Order: sequence, then C-alpha cells, then structure tokens
Amino acid sequence: MIMQDKVALVTGGTAGIGRATAIAYAQQQAKVVVVGRRIDEGEETVRLIKEAGKEAIFVQADVTKEADVKAMVDKTVDVFGRLDIAFNNAGMAGENPSLIEQAEAEYDRTMNVNVKGVWLSMKYEIAQMLKQGSGAIVNMASVVGVVALPNILLYTASKHAVVGLTKAAALQYAKAGIRINIVAPGAIQTDMFEAVTDEAKAYLAGLHPIGRVGTPLEVANAVLFLSSEMASFVTGETLMVDGGYVAQ
Repeated sequence: MIMQDKVALVTGGTAGIGRATAIAYAQQQAKVVVVGRRIDEGEETVRLIKEAGKEAIFVQADVTKEADVKAMVDKTVDVFGRLDIAFNNAGMAGENPSLIEQAEAEYDRTMNVNVKGVWLSMKYEIAQMLKQGSGAIVNMASVVGVVALPNILLYTASKHAVVGLTKAAALQYAKAGIRINIVAPGAIQTDMFEAVTDEAKAYLAGLHPIGRVGTPLEVANAVLFLSSEMASFVTGETLMVDGGYVAQ
C-alpha cells in the first residue's frame, strides 16, 4: 500500500479521524496537506508527521467557503505539484434533536459543513485530478448515511446527502480515472466520544455487535485502502466501519 510520491489532502485534519488518517498517509510515504480551521491543532498534526521524518504542510481553510477551498487545492499544487488523494473528512454533528425546535441557522450550518463542504472540495479536487488523468477521493459519511437515527435528524439527512452526492460523482468521473468512495463509521473513540458520560459510552458501545466503539486508526485504515491501488476497481462504494451496526 506504499504511496511513494503521492500527494494526499485531508480536510478536518486537526484531530480525531482526520489526524489519524493524515499520519497514516504519511507513514505510507505520501506527502500530506492537512486542512482545517484550527491553526494550533493543524500545526500539531504536521509536527507529528514531520517528527517521523515525513513531509506535510498545514493550510487553514473553511470548507464552506469556496475561496478557501480553491486556495487549499491551489496551495497543494503550488507546494507539491499535484493532488493524487483527497479525504474529505471535515464535518459537524449538529445540536438540537427536536425537528420542530431546530432553527433555520442550525439547518444551514449542518448542511453547509457536511454537504456543501464535500461538494466544494470535490469540485476543486476533481478539477485538478482531471488535469492529471487520475485520482482517488474518499468522502466521510457515517452509519447514519445508510440508516436513520431520530435524535440526530439533521446529521442523518446530511450524511445521506453525502452518500448520494458521492455515488453520482463517482459515476460521472469513473471513465476519467478518478475513483470516489465513502467511508461510513459507527461510533468512534474521538474527543467527541470522550466528552459524553460513562453511561452514554456504554450505550454506544452496546449498539455495535462487536461490543465496543471503533478507533480513529481503524477508520484511517479503511480510508487508506480506498485511497490506494489495492482498491483500483472500487468506486461509488460505501465502506462500513461500524462493528457490524448496520448488519443487524
């Protein structure tokens, strides 16, 4: 799975799954572009990569802003000369579970980050990959891009949208040498998970037939596979990394 001389971009690379994936790409010899809004956390990801003797840069960007997204791809090409792999991981969970109490601003924010951010990222990533004649993109969805949970209604809707958007884009660019796939995790041991109560942690672990929640590295490994030549005949697919959750 060595990615020697490949250039990989990770949005939301400041922590959790994004950081784990950025480091995993670097371990496979890729040059990594870490993208996020939080400068200190993004630079920490870069530091961890460089400490291991690998190449990485940080680009501050908000994926809901077209100018920022264009700039992140331009910077990638300016520094490394190309863009081979993109993991569109930036996202948010949303807040209020009650549909009738949700504000329009909450809807807009969730859809802008989780759907528009992926759409904008693909728009500029694909444009560069078309110039090269190849590329691999992995978009972050969730188990709730395939099934629904009533207490995270907007998040569920946004991740369903990511799945549909990815499938359509994969078909549109399949013959252009660009593969576009989805990774769909269950509950993962990130900072967000650690912030909940012990009771909530036990509940979430119990939802997964494997008997626990996943780790960021387990998701990163799935993203790595979809990004690599090992998945050369895979496009438009949703890879569940959910401990058997949707198989129930």
